[in-house]
Amino acid sequence: MSVQMDIEKRNHRKLGQELELFMSSEEAPGMPFYLPKGMIVRNELEQFWKRKHQEAGYEEIKTPIMMKQELWEQSGHWDHYHENMYFSDVDEQQYALKPMNCPGAMLIFNHKRRSYRELPIRYAELGLVHRHELSGSLNGLLRVRAFTQDDAHLFVRKDQIEREVDRVLDLIDDIYSEFGFSYEVELSTRPENYMGAVDLWNEAEQSLEEVLKQRGMDYRINEGDGAFYGPKIDFHILDSLGRSWQCGTVQLDFQMPEKFNCRYINEQNELEFPIIIHRAIFGSVERFLAILVEHYAGEFPLWLAPEQVRIIPIADKHVSYAEEVKKELVAKGYRVNVDDRAEKMGLKIRESEKQKVPYMMIVGDHEVEKQMVSVRKRKEGDLGQLLIDDVLDLLKLE
Repeated sequence: MSVQMDIEKRNHRKLGQELELFMSSEEAPGMPFYLPKGMIVRNELEQFWKRKHQEAGYEEIKTPIMMKQELWEQSGHWDHYHENMYFSDVDEQQYALKPMNCPGAMLIFNHKRRSYRELPIRYAELGLVHRHELSGSLNGLLRVRAFTQDDAHLFVRKDQIEREVDRVLDLIDDIYSEFGFSYEVELSTRPENYMGAVDLWNEAEQSLEEVLKQRGMDYRINEGDGAFYGPKIDFHILDSLGRSWQCGTVQLDFQMPEKFNCRYINEQNELEFPIIIHRAIFGSVERFLAILVEHYAGEFPLWLAPEQVRIIPIADKHVSYAEEVKKELVAKGYRVNVDDRAEKMGLKIRESEKQKVPYMMIVGDHEVEKQMVSVRKRKEGDLGQLLIDDVLDLLKLE
């Protein structure tokens, strides 16, 4: 098969429709609707993300989706980004839907006095943001107007920058390896429309570069492509076809703490500005999901598959046994359906394969009598008859 045909076969919009994962509607251009199966995949991704962040010492927060325009003027987003933002009048005041999560994290940091002993503070947020993209550039889940950023904002002391960036890079590596992604790294430096002092920028760029060098990572310099508030390390993941996707980012920010007067009391009992590390790993949940659909060609690993097992009874008299088997598997946390339609076996098997269900279990007279199931695995075919306990062991192992 040619590469172009393989790319078309893996197109996430086509597979999203065939596998009933998500849809779009003219009533909300660029704002995806998640169907039940798509919601399962999304929830599994988010639970995985939350578990990894909990283990890495992050605390989860949630900030409002809409805040006053003054806040965006204060953060600098108004000057640098307002043409991509959505606005609304409420009580004769201008509000904006958030295009980024950072200002909300600043307000949470400022809600009480902070000591140097508390730092680093690591806030993680799955935050819904809205950005106005031109209608011609919208593309399935890859380019949308409403999406969830897997953000984190780390408030750190100067002496903690390199250690914390190093920890972030460990977490990124851990998460990408779970999906079998290799990646390329680039260091993006000061852009033309930067905020703040040049010497701070130089210091920030040096800190990021030092971590990359200490880790022995290959990277390239991307001149002038940093965010307006600080330099960044960008991660480009490589999918199963070798295509590159920009996903993760780690950004140093010396500007926003000053803009929001975020301070902590240092060891000398003086007020000092923290440094902020902004970072995302998926980039956005929507875009990462689109990449995964194409990376796996819709054949999700067992833990992500919306339907993990489909049980197919051969005749009506086998349905009650099929339901018993389902009950046992569901009790162990698996997502299972019984296809009890009055259709031919061949059709049911083909439809299960088309839906890319990882495991099929067929039950007839023989299976009911022996209290077993005939197992078929996606791409591997017939695994023979197994007892339910052996099936559970097989699923658990995978």
